[in-house]
Amino acid sequence: MNKTSSLCLLGTLPVGCDEIFRPAVLNLIADLERRFGSRRRELLELRVERQERIDAGELPNFLEETRHIRESDWTIARLPRELRDRRVEITGPVDRKMIINALNSGAKVFMADLEDSNSPTFGNVTEGQLNLRDAVQGTITFEKADGSKVYRLAPEIATLMVRPRGWHLDEKHAQLDGESVSASLFDFAAFMANNAAALIAKGSAPYFYLPKLESHLEARLWNDVITATEQALGLEVGVTKVTVLIETLPAAFEMDEIIYELRDHIAGLNCGRWDYIFSFIKRFRSDENFVLPDRASVGMDRRFLASYSQLLIKTCHRRGAFAMGGMAAQIPIKGDEAANETAMGKVREDKRREAENGHDGTWVAHPGLVPIALEEFAKVLDAKGVTNQLHVMREDVSVTAEDLLAVPKGEITETGLRQNLNVGVRYLAAWLGGAGCVPIFNLMEDAATAEISRTQVWQWMHHHKQLACGQEVTPELVARIQAEELGKIRADVGDAAFESGHFTKAAGLFQELIEAPELREFLTLAAYEQF
Repeated sequence: MNKTSSLCLLGTLPVGCDEIFRPAVLNLIADLERRFGSRRRELLELRVERQERIDAGELPNFLEETRHIRESDWTIARLPRELRDRRVEITGPVDRKMIINALNSGAKVFMADLEDSNSPTFGNVTEGQLNLRDAVQGTITFEKADGSKVYRLAPEIATLMVRPRGWHLDEKHAQLDGESVSASLFDFAAFMANNAAALIAKGSAPYFYLPKLESHLEARLWNDVITATEQALGLEVGVTKVTVLIETLPAAFEMDEIIYELRDHIAGLNCGRWDYIFSFIKRFRSDENFVLPDRASVGMDRRFLASYSQLLIKTCHRRGAFAMGGMAAQIPIKGDEAANETAMGKVREDKRREAENGHDGTWVAHPGLVPIALEEFAKVLDAKGVTNQLHVMREDVSVTAEDLLAVPKGEITETGLRQNLNVGVRYLAAWLGGAGCVPIFNLMEDAATAEISRTQVWQWMHHHKQLACGQEVTPELVARIQAEELGKIRADVGDAAFESGHFTKAAGLFQELIEAPELREFLTLAAYEQF
């Protein structure tokens, strides 16, 4: 147990992490928690109050009290040169091999993820910080267990950005005065204390992605945390740059305000499309008129998603900020050329749409997709002789609240139900086993896509929706199909892997969550209790 300033780390630190969580680092975490912890908790209470109003029938809308921010002219602070070309960004968890491969991938940026693609075991969280420190110092290596290959950084690598966990999450292995500290503050402070000075010394700076924000007040809290940390570490205020994921429905109505609150630190916004779909389901959980069809049919061509994407571009470019596109979930398929060609065609189409709409860059989850995304953005950017599309103002776009709330039509099918149950159990089993980014059925699944699976089943069942075949989605039907899908998983992975994995526990937890009378806010909150 490490202890300083009443901050205790519970559990044994992995080898090499004592230096990462030295007293100065723990003191910074403790100071930030003492200064900002109560504000965080108050803002989480505001989320609950807003949800109660939505449950009572109130629809989200643009805020009247901040109209002056939306209608006035202002821009963000000047951005550093290394962030002015972000045409392709790769994301992934913070294990050593992933970090090396992602930094070497040819992407412009690597977002090292401590959030949705990282299962937050104490080992993953703390070793992740060690791996990031080694990456910043350029010393990171990884050797296969059999010694057949050693991975090292290439001479030219992607720019590093880090995604800490969201405001709603605690780090229960770090306690201050007997209470768990904010996981956001824990992740952010540890990275800043260990790497900010080294990054600046090499001509770079600390760059972050901020997840799950639901209001400009939460953005204001982040801005205050960043400023306080820069001052505590003796850095120039404003040197830290962040990109905010617009991945909750409430945040889509406050894009201008979020940028404004972070205007000295912000670099752009990102279309976190999978979490956004999850948020859309979750926020309207009580309204049967907002039930979504099969996940596979809800694409970016749907009105509510296309509107959100185009509004993000228009909003960002008006303020001088980058508008980043979303994640393509496909991954290369080995051994099936036809299936791989179809999957890669979907990626190409998605990235072409983003580039032509005016996005400045996009996300991929696999190094094999980097060349495709680079090619599609190069067709647009190189033709104009630019490295970004800040000049594309999209004055043709006019998005209303009705556009953002348009419910897509489509069928709810048994195939969609089975996919949600199968994917949900597979992902949760992997997460409980320490893996937060999992290839399933040729798609890269993380917590966001698993959340869609969970909330869709809950929504269909609790609103007594019918499948396309006419059968009602009842608890009995869901239980029967989940048992069948669990049998398919066992047959697929084999008895030994099934028994040594966490599939039975995952199925029980998933069933408990979808049968609960009230929809739980986050799957990961329930699953984290298992650690």
